[in-house]
Amino acid sequence: MRFLGIDTSNYTTSAALLDDKTGTVTQKKMLLPVKPGEKGLRQSDAVFHHTVQLPQVLTELFSENPGAPDCVGVSIFPRREKGSYMPCFLVGKAAAEAISVSENKPLRTFSHQEGHIVAALFSAKRLDLLKETFLAFHVSGGTTEALLVKPNDTNLFSVRIVGQSLDLKAGQLIDRTGVMLSLAFPCGKDLEVLSEHSDKTYNVKPTMKGADCCLSGIENQCQAMFRKGESPADIAKFCMCSVLTALSEMVSVLRKEYGDLPVLFSGGVSSNKLLKKELTEKYGVIFAEPAFSADNAAGIAVLTALMQKGSSFYEL
Repeated sequence: MRFLGIDTSNYTTSAALLDDKTGTVTQKKMLLPVKPGEKGLRQSDAVFHHTVQLPQVLTELFSENPGAPDCVGVSIFPRREKGSYMPCFLVGKAAAEAISVSENKPLRTFSHQEGHIVAALFSAKRLDLLKETFLAFHVSGGTTEALLVKPNDTNLFSVRIVGQSLDLKAGQLIDRTGVMLSLAFPCGKDLEVLSEHSDKTYNVKPTMKGADCCLSGIENQCQAMFRKGESPADIAKFCMCSVLTALSEMVSVLRKEYGDLPVLFSGGVSSNKLLKKELTEKYGVIFAEPAFSADNAAGIAVLTALMQKGSSFYEL
């Protein structure tokens, strides 16, 4: 059987096909275009670009993998909670419903957040964690949250926020700093490369309120460094070290509160090499592969297969 996943987030148009015979996922994606100097997109612009790009992404995916899918899955809201809504997800929802009706195939709906968690588990070959309780961090431009994930008979698992950024999200901080340094949005990869040219060492004390962090002060410090004429590489290094320190402290606080639970990281910021190295060494954190860490539809395809096939799929 083949399972199609679609995700139209605020940053990326994505589609993926999972073949349950081989256990492989083929995914295609396109970043939404952002004009130089801008820090993101309005929802109306995101909807427009998805409407243009999704047919292109699906055409490329099915030209390499011809034939109708056996089941269709799609993310239709950011989180599975009341009031969670973003117009950009309507584009994927409409396309998924059209494919489902025209091919007379089942349709499954999920949250963008659920897709991130499962994509990370799939790429790390740890789908077995869905049968137990664990901590999942979703760190991106729109979200910096720590979630307590528990098995759930209705939706496979349920999540509860147990830690978060109280102001700026980690990805926002990184993108704002990058744009200030004349990098192209989204800035994560370029800011990481730039930071590697700095030999400075920063001992940052994060601003914490329990397991919650505050990141706006870091942006102010980066702006102050910029005004003083400090090198872009040093500013980038300070920014990345500050994000790492805050996330590390969140893990530490939550481990003390909930015990030595497995910890999973997903979201675009989680693809940072420094973050991965430090948190793996310190806490044994499980990370998604970079292709499955940023926004993607792979997790939606895997979720669709899990919902359709049940426990027999966990061995893939």
